[in-house]
Amino acid sequence: MTVPICKTERTPVNILLVDDDAIQASTRQAILERAGLSVDVATNGRDALSFVQSPDGYSVSLVITDHLMPVMNGPEFVRSLRESGYKFPVVVLSGYADAEESYDSLEVVFRVKPFPPDQLIALAQYLVGNSERRTA
Repeated sequence: MTVPICKTERTPVNILLVDDDAIQASTRQAILERAGLSVDVATNGRDALSFVQSPDGYSVSLVITDHLMPVMNGPEFVRSLRESGYKFPVVVLSGYADAEESYDSLEVVFRVKPFPPDQLIALAQYLVGNSERRTA
């Protein structure tokens, strides 16, 4: 089951959540939105990259992505973001601690799942408040 990119009623979208697991995505989205953050969801890296590059993606100031996904996995997605000139923070969540080395030199915050909700909220709030956006 996949979660389509869905625009929330809030404006602007601050966080783009990328995860192919519908339950994980909706749970994290609900956690972040209850903390007052605006969240949009994509099911894979390719769709997320397209969203970021669209006019709707202009207000994205943080990406939280899963590591293993179909179509375009986490490292491919983050590499494409960085090569396109996007400098906003990226948080990578993975159940595999050794996956962190896949992101060497890509300037990400890597966390191993499970990642407690209160820590996710605190990290997201901190990074949204300290992000910058640059496009190619």
